[in-house]
Amino acid sequence: MNFPDYDDSTAFLGDWGPFQRTVFILLCLSIIPNGFTGLSIVFLGDTPAHRCLIPAAMNITDEWRNASIPLDEDDENNFQFSKCSRHRMDIVKNYSDRGLLPWVDVNVSTIPQEGCMDGWEYDKGTYISTIVSEWDLVCSDDWRAPLTSSLFYSGVLTGSLISGQMSDRFGRKNVLFVTMAIQTVFTSIQIFSPSWLIFCLLFFIVGMGQISNYVSGFVLGMEILRASIRDIFSTIGVCLFFSIGYMLLPLAAYFLRDWRMLLLALTIPGFFYIPLWWFIPESPRWLLSQGRVEEAEAILRKAAKMNGVKAPDIIFIQTQPTENAGKLQTFSLWDLVKSTNIRCMTVLLCLIWAAVSIGYHALSLNTSSLHGNIYLNCLFSAVVEVPAQIMAWLMLRCWPRRLSLSSTLSLGGLVLLFVQLIPQHMSSVTLAVVMLGKFGLTAAFTILYPATAELYPTVLRNTALGTCSMASRIGGITAPYFIYLGSYHRSLPYILIGSLNVFFGLSSLLLPESLGSPLPETISHMQTLPRFRKKHSSWSPTEEEHKSERL
Repeated sequence: MNFPDYDDSTAFLGDWGPFQRTVFILLCLSIIPNGFTGLSIVFLGDTPAHRCLIPAAMNITDEWRNASIPLDEDDENNFQFSKCSRHRMDIVKNYSDRGLLPWVDVNVSTIPQEGCMDGWEYDKGTYISTIVSEWDLVCSDDWRAPLTSSLFYSGVLTGSLISGQMSDRFGRKNVLFVTMAIQTVFTSIQIFSPSWLIFCLLFFIVGMGQISNYVSGFVLGMEILRASIRDIFSTIGVCLFFSIGYMLLPLAAYFLRDWRMLLLALTIPGFFYIPLWWFIPESPRWLLSQGRVEEAEAILRKAAKMNGVKAPDIIFIQTQPTENAGKLQTFSLWDLVKSTNIRCMTVLLCLIWAAVSIGYHALSLNTSSLHGNIYLNCLFSAVVEVPAQIMAWLMLRCWPRRLSLSSTLSLGGLVLLFVQLIPQHMSSVTLAVVMLGKFGLTAAFTILYPATAELYPTVLRNTALGTCSMASRIGGITAPYFIYLGSYHRSLPYILIGSLNVFFGLSSLLLPESLGSPLPETISHMQTLPRFRKKHSSWSPTEEEHKSERL
């Protein structure tokens, strides 16, 4: 069915009445759990200081107990107890039983070494327990810690792939609440994980729900709210409330040092979102795209009543006869690659999303490795997002989308390239530069959501955002391994992340400009990349797309 412009047809509601305020606030509140769930692994999976366990039953003297752990030299030429080896305990016990003293009667450095045969003892000063100390994910098993994060982002990737199409087919509201339930329920079950393998399996499922409800809520708000409110919703709204959840994470972790108790605290708020089902409506735009005109009009009449205005007798006037009434075309991932223009736009956006995600998540997950208190570092990392989002909102109001995205991406990448020039002893300067890089990448991520949503039509918007989010999660999956490269060279992660984001910051200038343009409703309404615009004076939709407009 073909209808006049949606924004014109719903102008009677106004821009900022009680209905819009209710939707705005409730959708923003639904985002908060994503902030602390998405980055909870910073504390759940942190590695406490550790050394080989010397069992009390070994019955050796205190002098030999201290000398039984060899000293290793770190990158800054400091010596610390070895994390993964100890001197052979049969020899140490023999010397202890004979009453010999280490470094007096015996040169300890000549005693052969062995692995931590009896496990490890962990420093309890920062944590009571993490999944690392619970299941000994250290030394030969240290690869499991970054893999845990990657499996979570693999779940996020899977959820992004599935939920986008599900949302375009079954509705934004249904997918929003189903994925919120998945996130809450499986996080609750995760508290009782008996092993690392079960924890990872549940974490994967939590990831499937985690970003899916974020994207569905974002698209729902973008489609319900009018153009004058969309920019603030996509920046100060959902992104700021994500950061509020992120800021709550280190506060909760500071008081709850046991990983199971922290998960419990982060799970409880999810159950308070159940009543929102009766207050958050389905997207009238989506209902209209599915031919469910009466349902769309019913929501808008209820909204008009909330706003104290009178709705027209007929809100959506059909302008063309429907020869094929009831035959609604469905859209899928295939439509994102069907034409050259959409295919190139989608590939470019996916690469940009992946680059930003690598930088954002690597810097967020790396707070435990920065100099200083982990709780304060994580809080700084969260707090720096607030001015970044405010700046992104101001830029979206005043600057073209392409320039806003390119400048913030390039800023975030460029400053990270300077980390390699900072001496190791100037850790506070390094922290400030890293936070400035996080500032730029957060602003870019904030701009990327509305910039992408404005380029795709209603019939494909959630699928497109889900696909870009999927590409973003591929970046998230690799982010822990970018951090891992820091064990070979301190500046290597920053060099790679900085170079990637500068390159794609410049590449983003190839995207179409959507500032001031209405949201496209059909594929034929989409803008074209500048390259194709020069080649063809106007892009003509295919015959199949003409049919989709008539149906």
